[in-house]
Amino acid sequence: MSVLKVIEIMASSDESWEDAAGKAVAEASKSVKNIRSVWVQEQSATVKDGKINDYRVNVKITFEVK
Repeated sequence: MSVLKVIEIMASSDESWEDAAGKAVAEASKSVKNIRSVWVQEQSATVKDGKINDYRVNVKITFEVK
């Protein structure tokens, strides 16, 4: 039987929500091993001069505890 843990991370990107999610996983993987999945819980963006300036995601990352 596996034991899984879930952590919540916020990340941002000036390119896209997909890039922000990728950055969240990349940053988490520096200290968390055995990542199994990522769930994008929430997306938001900041707007400047009528254009999206910053894409933000709130993700839940699931990993196996060994």
